[in-house]
Amino acid sequence: MSDTAEAPAAEGVDGIEGRQRRPVAPFIVLAVALVLGALFVVLAQSDSGGADEVQSYLMGKAAPAAVGTTLDGEPFDLARRKGSWVVLNFFDPTCVPCIDEHPELVTFSIDQAASTDGAELYTIINRGSDDAVRQFFTDNGGDWPVVSDPTGAISVNFGVPKVPETWIIDPNGVVRVRYPGTVTAEGLSTQLQELREAGL
Repeated sequence: MSDTAEAPAAEGVDGIEGRQRRPVAPFIVLAVALVLGALFVVLAQSDSGGADEVQSYLMGKAAPAAVGTTLDGEPFDLARRKGSWVVLNFFDPTCVPCIDEHPELVTFSIDQAASTDGAELYTIINRGSDDAVRQFFTDNGGDWPVVSDPTGAISVNFGVPKVPETWIIDPNGVVRVRYPGTVTAEGLSTQLQELREAGL
């Protein structure tokens, strides 16, 4: 009798614990789902570290102000480049991915210069002294304009968290593409061609 009486009592305790746990389980599942969903959103909006196009609040809008002076002493104002496709590459001469990417930009620049509708490439100095950047270009090639941004205003206006980062601006001055991380000459050229064919 005692064995028989104890078994239901044990089951009753388990049943109570089970009833106490069941209402909590859906909340735990929901909380985990919300955390994973938030993580997915953050990762989707963050720098992928590669040449994948990502979204920005600037996409499809007029490019923000980008005013400076080139290392050759010429004034630069992005707003005055309307009528041309413009590629802005944010750069730091000590950044390893920037160094790795540079030969691709040299190739891209040469290809675009040979095209009747070639894009204008500009490097925006994100960090590093003008002298260090001059020396880098002397050592590694590249004859496109390099824009000094001593206050970091251009990087701030475009919301560039780290380099390299590359943007494509259409002839109407509208932001079309943002690439975090390194790019390739082929990838940039292909993207530009697709944009042109889309009538942008």
